[in-house]
Amino acid sequence: MQKITKEDLLNSGAHFGHVSSKTDPNFKDFVVSSKNGIDIINLDDTLNGLEKALNFVSNIVQRNGEVLFVGTKKHAKDVIQQEADRCGMFYVVERWLGGTLTNFSTVKKSIKRLHALEKEGSSIFEDLTKKELLKLNREKIKLSDQHRGIKDMKKLPNVIVIVDGKTESIAIQEAKKLEIPIICIVDSNTDPTLCEFPIPANDDSIRTIQLLINEIANTIVSLNKKDESTEDISNEKKENIEKKDKS
Repeated sequence: MQKITKEDLLNSGAHFGHVSSKTDPNFKDFVVSSKNGIDIINLDDTLNGLEKALNFVSNIVQRNGEVLFVGTKKHAKDVIQQEADRCGMFYVVERWLGGTLTNFSTVKKSIKRLHALEKEGSSIFEDLTKKELLKLNREKIKLSDQHRGIKDMKKLPNVIVIVDGKTESIAIQEAKKLEIPIICIVDSNTDPTLCEFPIPANDDSIRTIQLLINEIANTIVSLNKKDESTEDISNEKKENIEKKDKS
């Protein structure tokens, strides 16, 4: 399943951790050495963590589960949005709103309001003054920014994929409270035990983030294509049976 090699990771700078003085005690097993005061991450552990994460994602997707990608830091935003869109899953790339998971019923109401505001010809806009229309438009823009990656998410995700456990600490807390499994790219300054599937790697490298998130998205895309292919074959068989029955 996994196609990324150690050389790919090395070329992306995945092995560079933080300064050794910032190493989380629970991360030390993933540090193979130190160079000029910088942790060097064991890329065998990276590949091992990635393989476990891909296997878990595969099981989730095969059971029609849903994945939420989270990356609000500058280095991760574009990658997260592009890859989540490509594989048809959900994402959060703006500031994580407290209660996105733990208060999902309220979030759903907010999303419902957004859908109403986005609906053309909605009765909401009838007989309003310019000032009132402007106010509604501002509300729509605000809600759209807040929920753009999750506005079609009808239920809680089955797994969350996170870039940088320190930055997304609130998302991790909410997921753990609800017992939602977490896949996380963790750097040497982060506690890897906070997630079920840690992938030790440089979470400040755009190339590393791209490499790892792309591989997770590829796994989802390939499984979705298999489902579509199976469905096409099933429909073709059904059509052939119907033709035979008519003849």
